[in-house]
Amino acid sequence: MSAPPSSPPAGQRPALRSTDGQSRFQVDVVAEGAARAAGAGAGGEEAKGRFRVVNFLDPGGGANPQDAAPDAGCQNGDTVRSEGSHQTHVSDTHSSTYYMRTFGHNTVDAVPNIDFYRHTEAALAEKLVRPSLSELHDELDKEPFEDIFANGEESAAAEELPSKKKSESVSAVKFGWIKGVLIRCMLNIWGVMLFIRMSWIVGQAGIALSCAIILMAIVVTTITGLSTSAIATNGFVRGGGAYYLISRSLGPEFGGSIGLIFAFANAVAVAMYVVGFAETVVELLDSIDAVMTDEINDIRIVGTLTVILLLGISVAGMEWEAKAQIILLVILVAAIFNYFIGSFIPVKSKEPMGFFGYRAAIMMENIGPDFRDEETFFSVFAIFFPAATGILAGANISGDLSDPQSAIPKGTLLAILVTGVVYIAVAVSAGSCIVRDATGDHNDTIPAPNVNCTDAACTLGYDFSICKEGGCKYGLQNDFQVMSLVSGFGPLITAGIFSATLSSALASLVSAPKVFQALCKDNIYPGLVVFAKGYGKNNEPLRAYVLTFCIGLAFILIAELNIIAPIISNFFLASYALINFSVFHASLANSPGWRPSFKYYNKWVSLTGAVLCCVVMFIINWWAALLTNVIVLALYIYVSYKKPDVNWGSSMQALMYNQALSHCLHLTGVEDHIKNFRPQCLVMTGYPNARPALLNLVHSFTKDVGLMVCGHVRTVRSRHAERSAARPSAGPSTPCLRKATGLGRLKTNTLVLGFKNAWRDGHMRDVETYINTIHDAFDLQYGVVLLRLREGLDVSHIQGQDELLLSQERTPGLREFVVAVSVGRDNDSDSSKVTSAQSSPLIHKGNGVQSCRQSVQLSAGDQKLLEASQQFRKKQCKGTIDVWWLFDDGGLTLLIPYLLTNKKKWKDCKIRVFIGGKINRIDHDRRAMAALLSKFRIDFSDITVLGDINVKPKKQRKEVFEKMVEPYRLREDDMEQEAAERLKAEEPWRITDNELELYRAKTNRQIRLNELLQEHSSTANLIVMSMPLARKGTVSSALYMCWLDTLSKDLPPILLVRGNHQSVLTFYS
Repeated sequence: MSAPPSSPPAGQRPALRSTDGQSRFQVDVVAEGAARAAGAGAGGEEAKGRFRVVNFLDPGGGANPQDAAPDAGCQNGDTVRSEGSHQTHVSDTHSSTYYMRTFGHNTVDAVPNIDFYRHTEAALAEKLVRPSLSELHDELDKEPFEDIFANGEESAAAEELPSKKKSESVSAVKFGWIKGVLIRCMLNIWGVMLFIRMSWIVGQAGIALSCAIILMAIVVTTITGLSTSAIATNGFVRGGGAYYLISRSLGPEFGGSIGLIFAFANAVAVAMYVVGFAETVVELLDSIDAVMTDEINDIRIVGTLTVILLLGISVAGMEWEAKAQIILLVILVAAIFNYFIGSFIPVKSKEPMGFFGYRAAIMMENIGPDFRDEETFFSVFAIFFPAATGILAGANISGDLSDPQSAIPKGTLLAILVTGVVYIAVAVSAGSCIVRDATGDHNDTIPAPNVNCTDAACTLGYDFSICKEGGCKYGLQNDFQVMSLVSGFGPLITAGIFSATLSSALASLVSAPKVFQALCKDNIYPGLVVFAKGYGKNNEPLRAYVLTFCIGLAFILIAELNIIAPIISNFFLASYALINFSVFHASLANSPGWRPSFKYYNKWVSLTGAVLCCVVMFIINWWAALLTNVIVLALYIYVSYKKPDVNWGSSMQALMYNQALSHCLHLTGVEDHIKNFRPQCLVMTGYPNARPALLNLVHSFTKDVGLMVCGHVRTVRSRHAERSAARPSAGPSTPCLRKATGLGRLKTNTLVLGFKNAWRDGHMRDVETYINTIHDAFDLQYGVVLLRLREGLDVSHIQGQDELLLSQERTPGLREFVVAVSVGRDNDSDSSKVTSAQSSPLIHKGNGVQSCRQSVQLSAGDQKLLEASQQFRKKQCKGTIDVWWLFDDGGLTLLIPYLLTNKKKWKDCKIRVFIGGKINRIDHDRRAMAALLSKFRIDFSDITVLGDINVKPKKQRKEVFEKMVEPYRLREDDMEQEAAERLKAEEPWRITDNELELYRAKTNRQIRLNELLQEHSSTANLIVMSMPLARKGTVSSALYMCWLDTLSKDLPPILLVRGNHQSVLTFYS
């Protein structure tokens, strides 16, 4: 072993680099134990676990790993390169933890590193695992993690996988904010609307209202852009665009519903844009008399050929698609400049068609609205707004952006600004140089200006008054191609229209598959998972491309999109509304995880944006808005019903937590009231699926009513026997568990136990613990419920019992109501029995599942036990719940059966009430009980008054009881007093002769009650009976256990119930 580093003389700073070329971080042993390690030698067990020789290589490459590693200490060391720092470190292969340079000192404790915070399937770099708390804190009684990685194979495999991923992802095409977001958004927003509808909007609404329409659209899109930026900068953004942003913010229900219609909307938008392109092409063909068949079929032919070409560009890869977008942008920008240049060049030949150049008279005339053909401000707004629905074009390919968090905000907001300025400029320009109506006839001139002119054309020497009667083909109101007339080179405007339509179609053709692939990857809709597969270096969704192509082609062949267009616009607006609502919701939830680096947002502004989007939906088309909402709601209900197994830390979860916490705090200031009492049960089940009958029965009367918390007390010995002092009983742990369970008013008030059927076969110390648990519950003012089945409760010893029950009915939603609580001790009672890791259904995972699936031959007893354990999962057949309400405990004995009969599984069971009474007052007692039950509003089928409870039991049954108690008697009369007292102190559960004689009458009552139960309730579905009480410190545990056993044996399922003698029923309103 290499010698430990020598310390520098006092007052002298250590050298930054040693002279022999080794790194300054070359340390052989942990400094704090260097001396002890050297003294103990290699054979010391403590040194072996505590001191590990780890060498950090010089980042400059000064040392070779083999040369620098000591012979003994680093013989299993692996060299690992961290992608974050590009530095090589020697890692201990006995664990998955990388040793970091911690202040020049070798330690397992790691310094902060970004690689610790990556997801398991991080695309950018390898995920590292920090040391666990147990690795740093547990006692060093063996070689750490020697069971996990024996020879370092796992470490090597873990090293291989990320490097493989890295090599694959190196060649993937990633876009910056200009090429990936800005260009796409601008192309999508500058659609056909700019060239063939903007002039008509100005003619209808005038310059002022046209600018107002544009500004309203900009406000909605800007707020949505701000919200998108906030969500996009709140963590790493993967592919999926609007779907990813909404689903990770609001959860799978909203994300799944909006993702599907958003992908569909983009697919149909392909058809819309392609049909717009095809119509322009067919018009050109018609102008040169080159129509192939007829107008509709020509549109179908051109549209089909166009979408096939666009599909080829898309499938070729994102790089080719991006190049095509750049070319289309150049053409589009050239067309826009062509228009503005032409607007400054008035041509005499264009004046009869309404273009006069910039004139103040024209501008003043067009400043106000002139709505025609029943158009209104909102109808014109509805026509324009779809032009603004392209702001998510960049976000939709978020998976292909090099830095989505930076690119999406910059590109989206700048695109909204640039396109908004251009739209306003075009509106002002068109309204300032083109009149609303023109005949196109050169003969409609006025020889001399008329002093009575009422319009701008008249002042400019033209008489277009005939247009008031209709029939004119030129001017803002009549000519959709007026921008071609104004432009310097008309065909370039046509090229701009082609560019706008094709670029929008191409963007939609790329967006739809990307969003759809992300949706399918999350398996929100299981039937669509086939479309999640990607191909090539960019993980291109070829299957989703084909599906989008088929949807687009189908709508192209329809060639009539006037009906579907409003629905598509509403689908986009629904997405925008939910994005805005996501930001409001996340801000309202006040989750610590909501930390967007984009700060220019406000939750109330986002809420306003969401409301505006909903309003605009109804402005555009009310029936389409209703249809959109119905579709979103239907998909939301479907996803909510399916409950996809995902957890994205949505704001819904955060808000639910906030609300729950707030309501809990409010409840603490509210006094409990009888009317609001509900059984909040702490069920001592052991492992929750070890006693399914107990769990299912309690779940039946607590579901949607109260809490059900599963408790398990385990006894754990310390690994070092000399440091462990295991207490003989786990009794004290159960009260601690009851006190620790719950929050504020949401705390348990009823303890539920399983009866110890085999109590006589175990150690009586366990019985003492079991009975003390009941006493402790009463001391804490808890109610107590005991369930006994003839066959028993515990099925944990049956190997693979979970697999055997797979075909049987499962309790729906059970896991939502079960909260398993475990403390570090184990009660050996039947209700919370120690279950080994080998037999525990909860721990027995992995390979154990395979063994469970093998055929298991069960004994007859186990088969009956397994069947009995499932009886409360099934719907109960018609029968009775017999309530033996012998003692008034506050009403819990009556409340539990009432709650059961309210459930669907128990609704066919009627309540029969049995009470004690005197023979000469049977009718009076029955009427009194009937009146009380009526006031409690509890339905019952029969009331039986038992006048013979105090009759002496049969002799045989008394003899059976005497045999039961015989092994547990103290028999103090047969021994010396001192010996008897010593034995009683050592074994407090023993029954004294005096105790047995003192409680003879109570013993006979339990025997007699069992006789009556077998006589009256042997066919009941369930018996609910008042539990007998034993005075603490007076009645021994063995005698009390004998009472409970005698009372409840050889009966149908029986619940022994004793409330805390506080009223839980009331007849007051």
